[in-house]
Amino acid sequence: MNSNREKHYEALANKVIKGLESRNMTGYYVPTAEAAREKALELIGKGSTVTMGGCQTVRDIGLFDVLSNSDEYNFIDRDKYEDRRVPILMAYDADVYLASANAITDDGVMINIDGNANRVSAIAQGPRKVVFIVGMNKVCPDVDSALKRARNTASPINAQRYNLPTPCTKTGKCMDCKMPETICCQFLITRYSKHPGRIHVILVGEELGF
Repeated sequence: MNSNREKHYEALANKVIKGLESRNMTGYYVPTAEAAREKALELIGKGSTVTMGGCQTVRDIGLFDVLSNSDEYNFIDRDKYEDRRVPILMAYDADVYLASANAITDDGVMINIDGNANRVSAIAQGPRKVVFIVGMNKVCPDVDSALKRARNTASPINAQRYNLPTPCTKTGKCMDCKMPETICCQFLITRYSKHPGRIHVILVGEELGF
């Protein structure tokens, strides 16, 4: 990575971490995807029951592969269930839920948009611990810009990823549609955690996810 960008990311991450701490959440900064994977495994702890939604970042850093191929963790892989509702309900009682954020402000507010609400509902309530892995490309200066990023960057790319016939797959930006296939059904703004030690955010000095 360019040394100037690395310094910028680290300085910005320190500001985000302070913001997270003021919101009863814990933040960490690591420079690489590999370091993020190791930090996540440290936070998860061996023997834990772990699950996730359709988080691309968890796959990007190689964490999905580690959990899938290790007998040291009880990993609930939702793709292995014929009835998708089963692993979704199991997630609420998991030890650890893995996620990313569609956007995060530089003072620690996270934005997530969901279609079926399984991801945002698990983040909001249920699993004993939530571990976010967030690339520094997702940091925004305020809630308004974070919402715009979530709607106009993350959501269109995710709609394209799932080959959905929503307007944003063609225009590349949110058209505020009400199509049955829309994945912009539930918006979650995480601005504070009621429970100390529940939400952990690993900030990564790389561009990860969407």
